Order: sequence, then C-alpha cells, then structure tokens
Amino acid sequence: MALRIVRDWKRLGPEERGASVAFGNFDGLHRGHQRVIAAAALAARDDEAPLGVVSFDPHPRRFHQPDAEPFHLMSLDQQARVLDAMGVDLFYVLPYGAEIAEMSDETFAVRVLAEGMGVRNVTAGSDVTFGKGRSGDPAALKRYGAAHGFDVTVVKELGDAELGKFSSSDIRQALVDGRPDRAAEILGRPFAIEGVVQRDRQLGRKLGFPTANVPLDDYVRPRLGVYATRSLLADGRIVPGVANLGKNPTTGEVEARLEVWLFDFDEDIYGQTLETELVAFLRPEEKFDSIEALVQQVNSDAAKARSLLIPEIG
Repeated sequence: MALRIVRDWKRLGPEERGASVAFGNFDGLHRGHQRVIAAAALAARDDEAPLGVVSFDPHPRRFHQPDAEPFHLMSLDQQARVLDAMGVDLFYVLPYGAEIAEMSDETFAVRVLAEGMGVRNVTAGSDVTFGKGRSGDPAALKRYGAAHGFDVTVVKELGDAELGKFSSSDIRQALVDGRPDRAAEILGRPFAIEGVVQRDRQLGRKLGFPTANVPLDDYVRPRLGVYATRSLLADGRIVPGVANLGKNPTTGEVEARLEVWLFDFDEDIYGQTLETELVAFLRPEEKFDSIEALVQQVNSDAAKARSLLIPEIG
C-alpha cells in the first residue's frame, strides 16, 4: 500500500489505528533512525499490523524556541518520500502545539499512543524522550505500554568509529563544517535542499551561467560556499551541476540561498520544485574584485564539479 500521511491522533478511522510504530523526531532520517524503523518493521510483521512512523510538525524545538536558527535537515515531503521507499504504511505527523507540549509523559502515552492511535507496538531509540519537560524515557515508555496494552521495543544506538552514535546534531555540524561527505555517511545518502525555483535578477544567465535559485527556508545553513551538486527535477530527471550556497558578496549581498547551475540544461523551471544534493564542498564563498574574476572562478568551479560528477553518473 502507498504511504498514508495522518495529521492527527484524534478520531482516527480503523485503517489508521492499530499500527506498530517507530517513535521519535526523525529529522534527517539518518542511519540511526533507519535502524529504529527497521526494528519497528519487524514488530509490524510479527503483529501482522501496519508499519507506522510517528513524528511532529512543527518540530518541538521550533515550537519551544521560535527564534532559533534554522536547523531542519528535511522537509516533510522529503521525509514522506524516504519513508514510502522504506515500506512505511502510515506517517503520523502529529500537530505539536500547546496541547501536546503540556502533556505529561504518561498522559501522552495514554491519550495519544494508546487511546488515540491504538498502537500495537512502539519502537524507539535508547535516548528517546517525550512528555512535558522531556520527562519520559524508555523505561517510562515500557511501564506505560505494559499498563495500557502496547509493547515497547528499545533500539540501541548506531554509530561508527568517529561517533558513538549517529545523531541529527552531528549531521548539522558536519554541514556547518563544510563536510557534506561526512553528513552523507551519517544520513546514508547525500544531504539535499528542496524548494521552489524563484525568478530573480537573472544575473547568472547574463554572465554565462544561468542558475536556478532556491530559498533555504528553515533548512540548517551549511558552510557558505561552492558545492558540486546533483539535482532532481520535477519530472524525475537528475542533472549534475555546481552551486553557490551563500549571499553573493560580489554582485550585491542577498539573503543566503542556493543558486544551482545545472550543466548542459536550458529549460524554464521557474515555479517548479527542485531537490539538490550537496555532493562535495569545493571552496568557501568569497568576494571578488571584479565580475571578470568571478566569472573565471565560476568556470573553474564548474570544471572541477564536472570532473567529480560526470564519471559518477555517466
């Protein structure tokens, strides 16, 4: 069955209840998250139940810290596509507001998980927290499950030689450090920014390198600079390119955004959704003394990006 997105925990239909679910803030859906979801899939198979994933929108951090710097690793649409490819049946995107924020851990377990969703099994990482003040932990979840009719599976952290466990914070730090390759190791795929292509000054086209400009919105801000990229078009085509992620200090500072030069491509994609993977960091953003120097460097960047990308996809 295709993935169904469920945006509440109240008044659910019978086809939206009784799932075995993975529970957590799955921003990034990194390899640690994937391990939790894989364990939930085993429980769903054993229970002959649908496989669900439970998360929140907005992210609790955004609710409690509305002025926090942008930090997201994925949009909900990106999450849904990855979960669908993983065989998830139900994606519960619970509305995180004052009602849930004020629930104790026990109230959340009883009202939302047991009564509202009728879960069969809850699978979570060993560092999961829930309830007001993040008072609930895996031991509490097991107690509430035993008392209210659902099983609980706790999954040990997954990490590697560099990290004791994988976390969304480590991905953000890798991106801030200009290490998209390390972020990809933790994610299990390249980090990608998705957004609608905006019409702008079209200065790049006049200079010989037309760019598709995408706002960063609430995505974490990777290190400003130039990246080798792969972009997924709305029709499914994948196009290599080179992108500047930054503020354009040479031609007039703007709000940080992603400007992608799609190689060997000349089509109107304004208003379309573009998803761009940051494959490799090439250099920091810099201010040039002249437009001519900028153009020369951009062409050098493009040549380097082509050498990295074309063998990969050719």
